[in-house]
Amino acid sequence: QIYDYANERYEVPVPLNLPKSPESTVESRLYDVTVQNKPFGIQVRRRSTGTVIWDSQLPTFTFSDMFIQISTRLASQYVYGFGETEHTMFRRDMNWQTWGMFTRDQPPGYKLNSYGFQPFYMGLEGDGNAHGVLLLNSNAMDVTFQPTPALTYRTTGGILDFYMVLGPTPELVVQEYTALVGRPVMPPYWALGFQLCRYGYENDTEIAKLVEDMKAARIPYDVQYADIDYMERQLDFTLSPRFTGLPALIKKIQEEGMRFILILDPAISGNETDYPAFTRGLEKDVFIKWPNSTDIIYAKVWPDLPNVEVNDTLDWETQVELYRAYVAFPDFFRNSTAEWWTREITEVYTNPHNASKSLKFDGLWIDMNEPASFVHGAVGGCRNQQLNFPPYVPQLGSRSEGLIFKTLCMEGQQYLPDGSRVSHYDVHNLYGWSQTKPTLDALQNITKERGIVVTRSTYPSSGKWSGHWLGDNTAAWNQLDKSIIGMMEFSHFGISYTGADICGFFGDSEYELCARWMVLGAFYPYSRNHNGKGAKRQDPVAWNSTFEEISRKVLNIRYSLLPYLYTLMYEANAHGSTVVRPLLHE
Repeated sequence: QIYDYANERYEVPVPLNLPKSPESTVESRLYDVTVQNKPFGIQVRRRSTGTVIWDSQLPTFTFSDMFIQISTRLASQYVYGFGETEHTMFRRDMNWQTWGMFTRDQPPGYKLNSYGFQPFYMGLEGDGNAHGVLLLNSNAMDVTFQPTPALTYRTTGGILDFYMVLGPTPELVVQEYTALVGRPVMPPYWALGFQLCRYGYENDTEIAKLVEDMKAARIPYDVQYADIDYMERQLDFTLSPRFTGLPALIKKIQEEGMRFILILDPAISGNETDYPAFTRGLEKDVFIKWPNSTDIIYAKVWPDLPNVEVNDTLDWETQVELYRAYVAFPDFFRNSTAEWWTREITEVYTNPHNASKSLKFDGLWIDMNEPASFVHGAVGGCRNQQLNFPPYVPQLGSRSEGLIFKTLCMEGQQYLPDGSRVSHYDVHNLYGWSQTKPTLDALQNITKERGIVVTRSTYPSSGKWSGHWLGDNTAAWNQLDKSIIGMMEFSHFGISYTGADICGFFGDSEYELCARWMVLGAFYPYSRNHNGKGAKRQDPVAWNSTFEEISRKVLNIRYSLLPYLYTLMYEANAHGSTVVRPLLHE
C-alpha cells in the first residue's frame, strides 16, 4: 500500500480473503521486496529465479489528491488482462497503447471503456513463469503499455493498494487470485442449458409460441427470459397488460422442466402517483442524493411517464426528453437498500395482492448497473465541476464529457455499511458490484434454490455471486473471435459463467453468421441467443429446417458434455480453476 499517512483517504470497501498474519517465514518466502530511493520505487523479485516482476523505480511517480501515477518495468511483453474493454488480441499491445477503465453503458468497441472495471493483469516472465497483479482502486483510471516493456497506471483518487500472486503457472495465478477475491459462483445445472431471450417480445403469446416451436423442432433449450417488455412502461416490479399471461406461462414451462429468468434495472421512477417501490424506497431512504441535502438526484433511463403515447419514430434524444420519467438510483451499499430490494423482488415472486400476477422466476438478470442513464449527470445538470471534470480525465471513450457521460453526477452522496459517507466519484465503479450480492441473496432467500444472477457491470470479486454476458454486441463476423477473447479475460477476472449474445444483439444477423455463431455459442459456458428490439428474429426456429438441424445437432453435443462442463464449474468454485481456458494455461 502507498497512502497518505497524514490525511485519511478513500479506500475500496471490497473485502479480500487475506491471512490474518503472514503465512510464511522470511526464509520460506517466494519473493524479496526492496524499497529504493532517488527516485522512490519498489522492486519485487521472484526468489527462485531472480526475475524482477515489479520495478517502480522510475521518475514518473506522482501522488496528489486527484491524480496518482505509478510506472513499473515488466518482466516481459506478455501481459494479459485489464477490462472491461473489447480487445482484438488476448495479449495486450505494448506499443504505447492506453486503455481507460470506468464503468459505463458502452457496447463493445475498440478503446471504449465498457461495463465493468477490472484492474488486474497476468504477466509472463522470460522463462514462462507467470504472476498476477491487482490494483485495488475504484477511481476512474487508465493504463499505458510501453515497449520497454513497462506499464503506467494513472488513477484519479483513493490510494495505491497492490496485491501480487506468484503462480508460477498461469492456471495457478487464477487459482491464487480467486483465493484472494473469491471463487467463481457455482451455477445450478439448469443454467448450463441453452437459453433464449430478446428485447422486443410483443406479448406473452409470442414467447409461448416460441417455446412450443422449439419443442416441436426438438432443439435442446432450458431457459427462457423476459426483457423489460414484460414490465408496465419499463417500471421495475410491475407487469404489462400485454403480459398478463406470463405468470401462467412460467408455471407451465416450469412444470415441463424449464426455467425462467427476469430482468431488473436499478433505476426507479419517481413520477408515479401509486408506485410502492418508490414510496417504500423513500421511507427506507435508499436513493442517492445531492451532498448534504435531502434532495434526490434524478436522471432518466427506461421508465416512461404515465399517460403519454410514445412515438417511436422520433429521434432518441427527443424521446428521452418527452417520454422518459425522472428516476432515482438506489444506493446498494446501504443495508436498508438490501432490505428494500429484497422486499420488492419478493413481491414480484409472491404478489400478495394478486397471486395470479406472481412471477415465479428462477434467476435474475441485472442490467444498466454501471449505473447507466440517458442524460449526462442529472436532469438539470450537475453541481460540482471539479468532481465531474477532474484535473485529469483518463483516456475514456468520452473524455469531452468528463466522467458523467450517460451516468450519475459524481458528487452523488452514498453511505457505506459502516455509515461513513462517500461520493459517487469514488465508488462509481462499484455500483454493479454493490447490487450483485443483494440480488443473489434475495433470489436464494425467495426461491430456496441456488439460482443464478447475471450482471452487466462487474468489479473484482463480482464472480463470487454472478455470471456476466459480454454486453450489447453486434451481429458482425468480427464479434465471434472477440467473444472468445472476452471470455478468456473474464476467466482471469474470476468470472467463469460467461458468454456473448449468440448471433449478436444489435442489427440483423445473416443466416451464415448466425448458424456459425450457434455452433460457437454451443460451447460458451453461458449459452444464450439474445437480440435487440427492431432487429429480425434470430432464434433457432426463425430460419429454416436446415438451421434447426444445425442447432439441434450442436446443442445435443453441448448437452452430452454438460457433466464435464458442470465439473469444470465445480473445479472453478472449489479451486479457482478456469473454465474457458487459454491454451497457454495448458
